Amino acid sequence: MMNPIAPISGIVSIPIPEFSAKTEKPGNFAFGQILNDAIQTVESAQTNASGAVDRFLTGSGGELHTAMLATGRAELEFQLFLQVRNKVMSAYQQIMQVQV
Repeated sequence: MMNPIAPISGIVSIPIPEFSAKTEKPGNFAFGQILNDAIQTVESAQTNASGAVDRFLTGSGGELHTAMLATGRAELEFQLFLQVRNKVMSAYQQIMQVQV
């Protein structure tokens, strides 16, 4: 008899940042606040990765796999932010080409 497939334990998924849009009316998004939250999230991930690498290199309790995971997470968050920025810029350019 076969055992059911069990999920892999110990793997932590990368959390999707939840951006808080401070609005007064429904449907009114605070674009500047969303952008600021996204930049802060990416910057925080890069700071954490830098700290993990520093701890590993100085030998003060940092482990190689922790530094590699933090660096990979920071790179993924930056790439995601970059792709979202590219899509926003593309949408802006398309809107600017619309003739009124």
